[in-house]
This record gives sequence, structure tokens and C-alpha cells, in this order.
Amino acid sequence: MTRLFDEVLVRTPGKSYTKCVSKNPKHNTIDMEKTLEQHEKYVRILENHGVQVQKLSPLESYPDSIFVQDTALIGKESNTAVICRFGIPLRRGEEESIANMFLEEGYNVKCIEPPGTIEGGDILVTDRKKIFVGISERTNKEGIEQLSKHFSDIDIIKVPVSKVFHLLSGVNFVGDGTLAICPEVVDLDHFKGFELIEISMDKQDTVYKNKPINMLYLGDKKILIPKAYTRTVDILEDFGYTAVKINISEFWKGDAGMTCPMLPIYNDI
Repeated sequence: MTRLFDEVLVRTPGKSYTKCVSKNPKHNTIDMEKTLEQHEKYVRILENHGVQVQKLSPLESYPDSIFVQDTALIGKESNTAVICRFGIPLRRGEEESIANMFLEEGYNVKCIEPPGTIEGGDILVTDRKKIFVGISERTNKEGIEQLSKHFSDIDIIKVPVSKVFHLLSGVNFVGDGTLAICPEVVDLDHFKGFELIEISMDKQDTVYKNKPINMLYLGDKKILIPKAYTRTVDILEDFGYTAVKINISEFWKGDAGMTCPMLPIYNDI
């Protein structure tokens, strides 16, 4: 199957989600009824593909807390939870409930300390004992160096990111040493040793240009992908993948993509 995780955490969107940090021009049109419907469908798809989903209650004080991926990097094998420090100051604090939860579960909890910043959307875990971390407007070199110390047995590679604000907007793991990647976002030379499926920005559907190939590998050659990525779906199907399509319009309005609403517990780190 080569899926990297079998358990995830999700957080139900709170009513405050309409006030989330977002530069999307359609931010003010977020529809909470649609948001909840899309989130519930997202959870059902994960469960239908054998993923154990733990649902967390809303954090109304933190409008962006639906995007729980950004809070931490969790390793099951190492029993380690590294708690991120947000590059966006307005989001700092929402990670505390995640830290407390993993402390109670007996994990070795480590925190990224100032001046380091790192967000989960910049962390690409692979099946080769390599983790790529984007140097972006949300994640800095100091944060990545701290992460390397906490997962010292894994090769952690810094990758400069352009045109988007998180690495996972431009490259994603899609099973068996393979990455789907947008060459305009990251330099392909960083990913030597991996099979690369190149999907350039000029092949994208304009609606989600800010997240050109954000997708989630479900195992067994199945990829959870936004319904609007019609041309990307065609490319992936040519490589033998099956696209599991979902409408994430309300996530997109919050500057988020397919990976953002879940926090994986990675099996092999």
C-alpha cells in the first residue's frame, strides 16, 4: 500500500472559520454550511480508505485551527511529537492543545523554539527515510535545524519554495518512491533518487493556481484530489493512478488545500 500513515487527527471547523487568515479574494464568501459538509465528506473518504480518524472539537479562538496539519510532525515509530511554531503570529497558540494531547498519550513532545518557525504544510514525509522541508514565508532555516535535531536518524533536506507559501502546494508523495511535483515551485534537483511526475503550472486549472498540485495519497494508487483539478487528474490517470475527487471550495477560500485539514501520525518516523 505504501501509505505513510493509518491514523490522523482532524478538527471540526468552528464558526470563527470565516475570520481565518487568508489572502484569497473569495475569503469573504466562505459558507459555513458548505464548509461543514465538505469537511464531513473529507473525513468519510479517509475512513472509507481504512484511515482511523480522531475528531477534535472546534477551537473558536483560533479561526484557522481546522487546518491541523500545520501544528506538528508526529512519528509513531519514534514516539515523538514535534510541535510547530507558526510563521503567522495570529495562529500561535492553537498548537497547545495538540501538545497537551500527545503529552497525555505518552509521546516525547518537543517544541520548536524562537526564533525558529515551521509549519506542517512545509513538511514532506517520504518512504525513503527522507523528509523535505520548505524554506518559505512560513518556515525558516532555524526551525528546520531544530526539527533535524529532534529526528536525528532521518535525512532532513531544506528546499527553497517559490510562488506558493507551503512546500506541499508544489510537491507531494504519491507512493513507492514517487513524487508529484511542480517544477515552477521547487528545484527538481533536490529530489534525486525519487521518481518524479512533473505537472507544470501551465497544465493547471486556473481556479487553484495557488496550490498547483496539493493532493493526498490514500494508498493502492489512489489519490484524494480537488474536483477542480481536471487536467492534473488526466495526467495522474496516465500514470495508472485513480483520482478520488472532492469539492474543497471552502478550504481553498481559507488558503488551504487537500492535506491541510488532517494531522497524520506517520508510521515509520
